[in-house]
Amino acid sequence: MSSRCHADPWPLPHTPEHLASTATPPDLPPPAPLERPNESIEVTRARLVYQSRKRGTLESDLLLSTFARDHLGKMTHEELKEYDRLLDEPDWDIYYWATGKRTPPERWVNSALLEKLRTHARNEGKVVRSMPSLS
Repeated sequence: MSSRCHADPWPLPHTPEHLASTATPPDLPPPAPLERPNESIEVTRARLVYQSRKRGTLESDLLLSTFARDHLGKMTHEELKEYDRLLDEPDWDIYYWATGKRTPPERWVNSALLEKLRTHARNEGKVVRSMPSLS
């Protein structure tokens, strides 16, 4: 048996190894959003609820699905469009921007929406969160 140490292929979130292994290259252009002409606000909200929950990482699923449950119903059309653009970003970037472990790129630095997500992520009320239902 080899005595060499191997890097953990699945480092825990918030560890230096995870932060380094999930970093998005800074020169990567922002994702181009899909055009959805004539999508009603009700359909937009329903789609964003689903996209908030089905991210691909449990951490992002829990953070974004509870944020969507608490905030989507009160968002204006413009806020929904901004949230839709945010969801186009990589999961770990959104998660680490929200938890303050990474500085967001210029396009998100002054975002009131990202600030709401940061407040939600801090969970100052220490609410025990679980996945909301999709209905």
